Amino acid sequence: MLVPRKRSKRRRIGDSSNSCIRHKAEHKNHVWSYDFVFDRTEDGKPIKILTLIDEFTRESLCIHVARSIKSEDLIGLLVSVMLERGMPGYIRSDNGPEFVAKAVRTWLESVGTSTLFVEPGSPWENGYIESFNSRLRDELLNGEVFTGLAEAKFLAEDWRIMYNTERLHSSLNYRTPQEFAASCAPYDSASLRLQAHSSEASTSLASASPLQLN
Repeated sequence: MLVPRKRSKRRRIGDSSNSCIRHKAEHKNHVWSYDFVFDRTEDGKPIKILTLIDEFTRESLCIHVARSIKSEDLIGLLVSVMLERGMPGYIRSDNGPEFVAKAVRTWLESVGTSTLFVEPGSPWENGYIESFNSRLRDELLNGEVFTGLAEAKFLAEDWRIMYNTERLHSSLNYRTPQEFAASCAPYDSASLRLQAHSSEASTSLASASPLQLN
């Protein structure tokens, strides 16, 4: 009779020092945060939604809708957003398996972005993305029946554009995220990381292949 091997206990990654209150964004592209939201299409099949925001400007940088999103998909999405916008100093998340995957952490380190994992079981420590996800659910997901994946993608992107260009935020002096972001210091401000401007980092980002990072 085979005796099952004893498995060692796993310690979850995360710490309260990484919370959005104790490690607050101070400028555009300083801290991004991301998370997953779940829903279903009309036929009952699940959909997984990645949300990504800039905590300082409150901009929605990406709402990606798919049947599944793996670590290599996550890297590919980050490549796309970073090539358009630049690299953040930090990216905050919970300790979900896609976020703590070795491939994702190794790739983020290679382009000069540090990870901030919040205390396990403490979603309030990632409050900006939690608030964004709550609005997404209340205003879109709870009010729409998606006939298929294509419709869910279209409506999510339409809502994202509306959020960035029409929603006024009291925390932004009653400006939209897009208006506030336009008023921020340029990305090459002296307060930003020098490595974000190095040709080595740019080359690493542009040439990164998610399939090579598993």
